[in-house]
Amino acid sequence: MHRHVNVSFDTYLKKLTDPQLRVVEKMELTGGEPDLILIDGAYYVIDLSKETPKQRVSVCYDLEAKQSRKKFSPESDATTMAESIGITLLDENLYVKIQSIEEIDLKTSSWLLTPNEFRKKGGALFGDKRYGRAFIYHNGAHSYYSTRGFRGYIKLS
Repeated sequence: MHRHVNVSFDTYLKKLTDPQLRVVEKMELTGGEPDLILIDGAYYVIDLSKETPKQRVSVCYDLEAKQSRKKFSPESDATTMAESIGITLLDENLYVKIQSIEEIDLKTSSWLLTPNEFRKKGGALFGDKRYGRAFIYHNGAHSYYSTRGFRGYIKLS
């Protein structure tokens, strides 16, 4: 309840359309543990599992990165999986704001929406929380690790 002091469950239900409910179900089925959060006056349903969702790990950043791997290509990539679920990857600002509400990614990390100019140079962003602070880093978009996945959200109107 500490995540939604100013939000009632009735408000939550009124904000969700049928297509959004299906997205929330997919978020839940893939381990995201979605929750309703009010940030800067806007309602979001965000993956708030303690660690990056287990069904979404060992993925590189995007399809281009996946296809660039000559050996040991991962089964999928974060942007394609997020699109299939119907969510948007968290960006740097939203990730840091969420970390102030709930500590996440204490042992794992999550790919973050990466600006095109950075992605064109082969990199991608990811974040985690260590030493009581959220950190944003970069890595080659083609890299993948068993402890790195992705989180996403839907914004409610």
